Amino acid sequence: MSKEKIKVYLYTRVSTTMQIDGYSLDAQKTKMKAFCDYNEYEIASEYEDAGKSGKSIEGRTAFNQMMDDIKSGKDEVSYVLVFKLSRFGRNAADVLATLQVMQDFGVNLICVEDGIDSSKDAGKLMISVLSAVAEIERENIRVQTMEGRMQKAREGKWNGGFAPYGYALIDGKLVVNEEEAVAIRTIFDQYVNTDLGANGIAKYLENHGIHKIARQNGKNPLFDAALIRRIIQNPVYSGKISYGRRRTEKVHGTRNEYRQVKKDDYLLVDGLHEALVSEEVWEQAQVKVAAQAKKYEKVNRDKKEKIHLLSGILKCPVCGAGMYGNKAIKKRKDGSNYKDFYYYGCKHRNMTRGHKCDYKKQVHEEMLDASVAEVISKLVSNPKFSDLIRSKINMEVDTSALDQEIANYEKQLRQLYHNKDMILSDIDSLDYEDKHYQRRKKDLENRLYKTYDKIEEAEELLISAKTKKRALLADKITGDNIYKALIFFDKLYAQMNEAEKREFLSQLVDNVQIYEERKENGQWLKSIEFKLPIIEKEFTLSLDNDTQNETVVLLSKGTKGPVDLCSAQTEVERRMVDSRKVKVDFSLEDMDLSEFKGKAIYEQIKTYVLEQTGLKVSSLYIAQIKKKCGLDVGENFNPAKSENARQPQCTPEKEDAIMQAFRHFGII
Repeated sequence: MSKEKIKVYLYTRVSTTMQIDGYSLDAQKTKMKAFCDYNEYEIASEYEDAGKSGKSIEGRTAFNQMMDDIKSGKDEVSYVLVFKLSRFGRNAADVLATLQVMQDFGVNLICVEDGIDSSKDAGKLMISVLSAVAEIERENIRVQTMEGRMQKAREGKWNGGFAPYGYALIDGKLVVNEEEAVAIRTIFDQYVNTDLGANGIAKYLENHGIHKIARQNGKNPLFDAALIRRIIQNPVYSGKISYGRRRTEKVHGTRNEYRQVKKDDYLLVDGLHEALVSEEVWEQAQVKVAAQAKKYEKVNRDKKEKIHLLSGILKCPVCGAGMYGNKAIKKRKDGSNYKDFYYYGCKHRNMTRGHKCDYKKQVHEEMLDASVAEVISKLVSNPKFSDLIRSKINMEVDTSALDQEIANYEKQLRQLYHNKDMILSDIDSLDYEDKHYQRRKKDLENRLYKTYDKIEEAEELLISAKTKKRALLADKITGDNIYKALIFFDKLYAQMNEAEKREFLSQLVDNVQIYEERKENGQWLKSIEFKLPIIEKEFTLSLDNDTQNETVVLLSKGTKGPVDLCSAQTEVERRMVDSRKVKVDFSLEDMDLSEFKGKAIYEQIKTYVLEQTGLKVSSLYIAQIKKKCGLDVGENFNPAKSENARQPQCTPEKEDAIMQAFRHFGII
């Protein structure tokens, strides 16, 4: 009877396609196979990582696959063979941790060239020592590489990867690429000799037909502001070579994580390449960069960051990208600034990210924020809708499928734990004097390892199922909180600060769509899509007033899109509201919209008056004129403490402006 061969895995790795220590991948394999033949080992499988670093096991696909195969007991191997320990890894902690995992599954490590066997008494000690040496060697290589690059920079040679835009890399030297250089010279000329900034230059290049030439290291098809800023600040264009402008530093608290940080002190020498702009022009550009940075710091110092409620939620009607809040500063003839004007604009309008959108409209931020809040307020003010929302709170979540899944995994684990205990008992019961003791013990140990694998897999599945259930219940709690907030929307929203409003809207609303052009009635808002299952089918909420019709489409995420969004029909569409358990079908005609008919909120009136007449009117003045006209005043932001309290009175000029707004919004 022939002797059963010991099974092994072969693992090979090189950092680059070049030979390491005089041995290529093929040479490593030849040595290891000869070792296996001599010791009568059976090679169960081979794993190869070409061009992979040894600093960490992360990112080594073949190595990780080998470890998975060891854990699964796929081939029941006894050893992993590597040519040298440095091929296994250069990080001492990784090497020892991985070896421990292997030994937990009955697999040891043999380093052929180093003569190390981890199953032997001195093997693990040698591995610890050599791993530490390998890690030191890796750090030395990194330092030597950096020194080599610095020396290359001192000699004025390019030591980066791809050539910067405007140059080609030929035989390791930077050579001017005239086709690209046109854009570089134009960028510096416009930046130094005009008032244009990075965004303005990006538009200038686009308008003058100077397009970015596609490169293998460039994804954006256009010159964007970020690229232009990098070009302006890169000394390579003035004929210089820099080194150390950004240095790699180890992330505190990690072993193998590094990050790039900017440095003020760095090496700057004359390069061997031709400059695209003079040193004088480049210096002028840096002076302007510094001045703009200082101006930005001065303008924004001590100012709290403005919270834009619908940033990202609001979508561009042309390209569909998110629209974000911005501030426009406009000057009067005397040089003083008007009040800050906040608006929403498409994020691609300035080509800041290499994408172009032609939608340049500035949508008044306060007006749109107020419109969205008004629509939600009207929606939740309906008694039937309110009752429906209340029914959703504390509604049972169906977790029966997950509960059954959890029960099955728990039952499976109980059986596996029992099997494990039985195998351990069988191992303890083996007769040491039995001539087949070693084989029987090995068979039982293999069964034990496989059982542990199954236990680990079942435990992971159980944890996953329980996590899904917790997430489902957590979503339910979040949904409950949103539903509760909806019931008391008018009261709560008025008390929220800007950050709380932003958080609430981001939890409730998936997206807000607007018309490409503002309607004659002043309406921007087109549709609102909610995240929660509030609405099952798309419906139109009428904001009708006496003189004109306004409609806003409301839907929940996952419903079909709007069909006729510009409808000015007098009959209000019917809608279905999903309560999961109960469906309520009703018409908006059932809703008492009398209190909303012809109503414009105070902020809209203020904005209209300011835009039309340049006058600023307060909520108090609007309330006074409403009262004078016999209209419902509604909530007064600054109510008098008593009827007899002295209050400023609206001037005739402002009264005329407010009356004009009332007529515009159909209030009178």
